[in-house]
Amino acid sequence: MDLRYWLPRAVDVVERWGEQFGPYQPHSSHLVSEEAFESAYDEFAKRMENNYPFFHPRYIGQMVKPPHPAAVVGYVTAMLYNPNNHAEEGGPATTEMERECVAALAGMFGMRDHLGHLTTSGTMGNLEALYVAREAHPGKGIAFSSECHYTHERMCQVLGVRGHKLPVDALGRLDLDALDHVLATGSVGTVVVTTGTTGLGAVDPVHEVVPLARKYGVRVHVDAAYGGFYSILARSDDPQGLDRRPWLAIPDCDSVVVDPHKHGLQPYGCGAVLFSDPHAGRHLMHDSPYTYFTDSDLHLGEISLECSRAGAAAAALWLTLKLLPLTPDGLGAILAANRRAATRWADLIDTSPSLRLYQRPELDIVTYFPTVPVQTLSAIDTATDRLLRDSMAAAQDPVYLSMLRTDADAFVRRHPQTARDAGSARVLRSVLIKPEAEGYLDQLHPRVEELAVEAAAPVGQTGFWW
Repeated sequence: MDLRYWLPRAVDVVERWGEQFGPYQPHSSHLVSEEAFESAYDEFAKRMENNYPFFHPRYIGQMVKPPHPAAVVGYVTAMLYNPNNHAEEGGPATTEMERECVAALAGMFGMRDHLGHLTTSGTMGNLEALYVAREAHPGKGIAFSSECHYTHERMCQVLGVRGHKLPVDALGRLDLDALDHVLATGSVGTVVVTTGTTGLGAVDPVHEVVPLARKYGVRVHVDAAYGGFYSILARSDDPQGLDRRPWLAIPDCDSVVVDPHKHGLQPYGCGAVLFSDPHAGRHLMHDSPYTYFTDSDLHLGEISLECSRAGAAAAALWLTLKLLPLTPDGLGAILAANRRAATRWADLIDTSPSLRLYQRPELDIVTYFPTVPVQTLSAIDTATDRLLRDSMAAAQDPVYLSMLRTDADAFVRRHPQTARDAGSARVLRSVLIKPEAEGYLDQLHPRVEELAVEAAAPVGQTGFWW
């Protein structure tokens, strides 16, 4: 898709639509000169150069990438109308698009019934799900793992609900024995499971949590903000090595959150929350004296904590899904490439003399660290920090990585030969969220190896030490 062709089409579409309402005189307070705008835009464009190349496969840091061109065109076109999907009268067309997108997301998870809407982020989606959890089980707490997203602990504080932070197993997944123990106290009303933690990409055993929670009459909320789209592969004929069981159990849970602005190819500002019980909306129902006056079975704002929401986000997702549906051959082909890249790179690291895996990836997040002459936590931490900084600052052939801080117990649990001389150690964390990484590994891996050798050498020295 050529944005130089399609973005002007967006202006044409809106202008043709607007002509039916007749001419009018724009107010002078809105007018700016071309010269003034050119000057401001030149300064703006220069400021935007202070960015990392999120689009390029040499950027394997955080879980970000540019939106698909279809999403850009859909968003810009709808933004010129500026619909608000809080109420149907705020955006009739994009409200219908949002309903269709939410139905598609529910189908991706295999949810038989659903109630839901788009949100501005996974954080807002989780807040809404936990709010409903609080209303459904008043006076009860919420349990979550120590490696889930920090939003859950924060939102428990916002909601005035006690949060129960539980330990994880050797792979960073929720510990079932610890969960059983806290559920037996009767103090918990909801347990949060994560299908793709933001640190390791770990997938909690949803299929084992659900029957355990039901034994105690407890709700289950799935935070699938990052990994949720991998349900497409898990439910396909070729799951790319994924354990299907956690994903197949999602329809048996009470709520789920997913972020289309991650694997769904959307610009930021597009999350989603879905409830398996359509009656969950009773906890959110409200009225307004100046909205909800058009005919509609249900305005999206009536089942949301958020008020104004960009209809452009729904338009962008709708147009993207028309071209890349939530099927193995559609969006699933992108996820499969990400997964292949992660597993292949893990294999290369496994045989590398200069790098070591922290743990094998469950999704597309690879964690690793430089091989050091004496394997201590402090030496690994120092070498990791040096590799990150040197790789990003390199004048020639830079690589953009990120780090994950691990505590000593977690590290030594995975690598018992490591000397515990510090309370924690940082490791490298690379998110292969772009399918282009699969074709770039033959350039990427040798470069990271080269940088790892330099990072592990004593200060002032470079070269091979083994």
